[in-house]
Amino acid sequence: MADERFAEHLQHPHALGLAPDGACTGTAGGAACGDLIQIRIATDGQTVTGVGFDASGCGAASAAASAAVTLADGASVLDAARIDAAAVSAELGGLSAGKFHAADLASDALAVALGAAIMRAPAANVLDEGRTLVALSGGVDSAVAATLEAQAGREVVCVTLELWRSAENDAERSCCSASAVRLARSVAHKAGMPHFTVDLRQEFRVGVVEPYLEGHRRGATPNPCIKCNGNVRIDAMVGLADRLGAATLVTGHYAQLEDGLLRAGVDPAKDQSYMLAGLDPATLARLRFPLGHLAKPQVRELAEAAQISVAKRPESQDLCFLAGTGKRAFLQRHGGLEDRPGPIVTASGEVVGAHHGAHNFTVGQRRGLDLGGGPIRYVIATDPAANTVTVGSAEDLLAHRVELSGVALHRGEEAVRAVRLRYHAKAIPCRLEGTTLHLEQPFPGVAPGQSACLLDGDVVVGTGTIVSAA
Repeated sequence: MADERFAEHLQHPHALGLAPDGACTGTAGGAACGDLIQIRIATDGQTVTGVGFDASGCGAASAAASAAVTLADGASVLDAARIDAAAVSAELGGLSAGKFHAADLASDALAVALGAAIMRAPAANVLDEGRTLVALSGGVDSAVAATLEAQAGREVVCVTLELWRSAENDAERSCCSASAVRLARSVAHKAGMPHFTVDLRQEFRVGVVEPYLEGHRRGATPNPCIKCNGNVRIDAMVGLADRLGAATLVTGHYAQLEDGLLRAGVDPAKDQSYMLAGLDPATLARLRFPLGHLAKPQVRELAEAAQISVAKRPESQDLCFLAGTGKRAFLQRHGGLEDRPGPIVTASGEVVGAHHGAHNFTVGQRRGLDLGGGPIRYVIATDPAANTVTVGSAEDLLAHRVELSGVALHRGEEAVRAVRLRYHAKAIPCRLEGTTLHLEQPFPGVAPGQSACLLDGDVVVGTGTIVSAA
């Protein structure tokens, strides 16, 4: 029976070569494995209205693609989003270990096509308060967030964004790679949850990576995570929630909400309110953070109790697009910022050493200066145009006043009582006058390009980008 079902799909494939009007295409495989599958999906936003596929390579690839589109054809988009490699294999009567790779490729291609098709669909007329979209990264935090939503009786739909793909990256340490997408999808499917894959690589490149590279060209130290959350990731997922009729977007961030504004998570070691500070109140109104009142050990315990497969998965530490690459190599490869030897100087102009490129250094940095003996020095300024790195003492790093650009306030200027000038840095009492922050305590190593998270207690009341400090 199993051989007959496989043979049927192989000899009489469903929708081979078809290209429905308005269909979106998902591709998986390629030169590395020799098999290539392209699946085309059209929807009306609620139902899969048309399918098609092409495949090359082994016969199993064609059979698996045929099985995948057979399962999806005419299904609701949520049921189609539950189709995984196991379902494709079952449709073929079961695949041997040697052929199961074809089912993986077919499910990958289907997921990408379905995600693209839904992102093209119009918004639902009505948002269902009982349906929630969960941003699933493949890590333990988002998996627990999804589990808590399901335990609360909500209908959970999951989404993972693919933001970056590079052979130089360590895919296992990146939260936005194709590998992470597959892991997240498996977590969702094991829990019986529909999962959508959305390819935002182009938007991420334009909205996050290019500004990051340009910032380094100008001698700034940009914070790409705030720009990503505030301009790319969250808005795209809220848009998907609208199309799926989900009233709420849930993430695994350690943050809380208070009166429509962002508030720090209870675990200071994990608090991520700084990284979400670029979100405006209208977007925050659609969000929920189930982990905001928990500490990381509690989240691990919940994951193990729920037998979530990624319960012990280590956290990614690098910027997602730097995972396993390193900043210096990344700037060279993607930004054309090649090493260019230049002088390390003091504020008076005395040359005290040499560097391999001013763009590789940031204000406050000490490591990598290699100045030998003498007084301890820190980077106090960089000038990529002149290719100089200026160093000074710890006292020279202290700032009492900070100039900002792009200030966005959610409350009046008088509500700004403190500022966090770096991720996980101590909040410094201050007052805001226009675009100038007056610090009540000096702060070391204020880096142009970083974000200033403006606070009233632990509530985020605004943001700005650091231009200079004195």
